[in-house]
Amino acid sequence: MREKILQTLRDLRAYALSKGYEVSIDYHEEDSALMRFANSAISLNTSEHLIRLGVTAYEGRKRAGYDLITDLAKMDEMKMAVDTAAEMVKHAQPLAYQPTLPAFTDSFADESNFDPALAALSSEEKLAYFNAAAQGLESDEVKLSGILSNGATTLAQINTRSEHTQFFRFSDAQATVVLSHQKLKWEVQAEQSAHTRSALDPQPVHRDLALLLRLYQREAPISLPLGRYDIVFGQAAIADLLSMMQWIGFNGGSMKRGFSMLGEDQVGQRVFSEKITITDNPERPETFPFQRDFMGIPRKRFPFFEAGVFKGFAWFQDDADEFGAQPTGHTVMHKSLVMEGGEKDLPDLQALVEMPRENDLLYVPFLHYMNIVNPSKGLVTASSRFGALYLKKDGSVAIPFNVRITQSLLDIFGDKVAWLSKQTAPYNTSMSYGARNPTAPIVPLFMCVQGLEISHSNTSY
Repeated sequence: MREKILQTLRDLRAYALSKGYEVSIDYHEEDSALMRFANSAISLNTSEHLIRLGVTAYEGRKRAGYDLITDLAKMDEMKMAVDTAAEMVKHAQPLAYQPTLPAFTDSFADESNFDPALAALSSEEKLAYFNAAAQGLESDEVKLSGILSNGATTLAQINTRSEHTQFFRFSDAQATVVLSHQKLKWEVQAEQSAHTRSALDPQPVHRDLALLLRLYQREAPISLPLGRYDIVFGQAAIADLLSMMQWIGFNGGSMKRGFSMLGEDQVGQRVFSEKITITDNPERPETFPFQRDFMGIPRKRFPFFEAGVFKGFAWFQDDADEFGAQPTGHTVMHKSLVMEGGEKDLPDLQALVEMPRENDLLYVPFLHYMNIVNPSKGLVTASSRFGALYLKKDGSVAIPFNVRITQSLLDIFGDKVAWLSKQTAPYNTSMSYGARNPTAPIVPLFMCVQGLEISHSNTSY
């Protein structure tokens, strides 16, 4: 299949050259499958196969793109896409800068992140996963819902500057399992990311759900008074904060446009807690890594923050072209973000609940509907959901109604950080809209931040 895809791109390149066009051609193929549960029954079991072709035409400083859903057998249709992009670029407004069209110096292919057993996960295997994750936890009042998505993503590139090609292939899976009380309306949730079939294991999901279910059924719910709390963020919350940071933190284009909390004068300065080290590390297979970017630049470990010191911005090629910066190998669909762990030995949620504590702790596993309030201040807002706990210093546990947190990322990752768990794991942040793009930063399981303010507290679930 790889050779058929690449030969198709070579044929399209030859066609473009014969017409005198200057174009880049991007191929995206996905096989996606999803099983959804609702009310303790399968509500949807579906799959789709899509091929997207993107053609970008260049004429001096002009650039225009045309995308279509197609099939490898439809060569005439794909040639029409090349002609359409070439016609569109004639009427495009010139950019204020010269966009880069790379000349690949050699051909590159990477299928090391593809596991056929994960990509072809059967419906029977998905059902068995759900059954194992929820075994013994459902009742007339507590119902199971969630999704298990898996698939394969294939990317390929060529352009008229070079006969060489680039080719990438990934497999991925993402499981979300939810238990919800039909009358009280609370929900608890556990998730898992997998880059290989062996990484898809329902037992840790079952373990966390069983603990949360026991606590939510036994302990009293409370509405927390407004004020400052020592908050322990869970893996999902940390990953979402990190994902937000890559757009309003260390993105070079955002910085130049005034949409970042960091400036060029802060490179080399400590801006976060010394406990915080964040890198882009394509050597970690759990992150679905790109070994080269779409400009052909080899990708290596790239530090953003080391012991709290800001090391530099990520530059997409187009932003680098616009602002005269050096591209950093980040012209990819997603980065391989890794946040290193700390010294606190907390292998799971049970260990956190049983941990001796000097102060009350508010455990926030998920941040719901996160949004930006002020990008130049790093200010974001979100609410807790899906299994928050109030861990009292006397060892008891209460169930807090949802709270809203509106804080700067500079504070959340700053000197208020008390500790990080030693253990880390990938958390899947892939979106289910648009072209398949498996994404999973690696983050600590837990991060404790002292003295963060909650700005709103619900009085019910």
